[in-house]
Amino acid sequence: MERIIQQTLDGSNTIGIPSLGVTYHSKFGALAESKHIYLEAGLDFFLSQQNVSELSLLEMGFGTGLNALLTLLEAVRRKQKIYYQAIEIAPLTQPEVEALAYDALLETDGICRSLHQAPWNVPVRINEFFTLHKWQVDLLDFTSQLPLHLIYFDAFDAKAQPTLWETPVFGKLYHSLLIGGVLTTYASKGSVRRAMKAAGFTVNKIPGPLGKWEMVRAIKQ
Repeated sequence: MERIIQQTLDGSNTIGIPSLGVTYHSKFGALAESKHIYLEAGLDFFLSQQNVSELSLLEMGFGTGLNALLTLLEAVRRKQKIYYQAIEIAPLTQPEVEALAYDALLETDGICRSLHQAPWNVPVRINEFFTLHKWQVDLLDFTSQLPLHLIYFDAFDAKAQPTLWETPVFGKLYHSLLIGGVLTTYASKGSVRRAMKAAGFTVNKIPGPLGKWEMVRAIKQ
């Protein structure tokens, strides 16, 4: 399956898959989208509501590594321990990682590269605040080994991966979350919200990033 590097409007790069008509991040800004949907509406929101000694987080899916990189930087800034699990069935190649150039963009001295080079299916302590556990597995076959505080739901859209946006998947994720746990995603269409509600979530539409009128933050109450 062909994957191509594409520059987005904020100057950061993403990857497109022409055959599926999808990109890993918004064409309006990969960096801006990740910060808005996952850091601000997800991590920052959760930590404003709860204090935890180590935050347990799941990302679906690891993709370009941008969400993980930004979360690592925030963990260090806050001195907040994070155990970061990420699911990815089709990891990027090293040339693709280098072409994305996130380390150069964020001046992170090879950290993004190290996240991609970390071995799969075992926990890897990146630094004193951030442990990465990447799983090369389909979400339908995955069960978290730890109860979760936060989920970044960043799967391709329902046209490309319809089964990932249905009630059984959201029910599985709902049961993996602790009470007060949060799921954030870029999607806000009615069928997605209904599937989340059927799984038990309290679903809130909130403002999306540039180019996206709305997004969803769902909470297990």
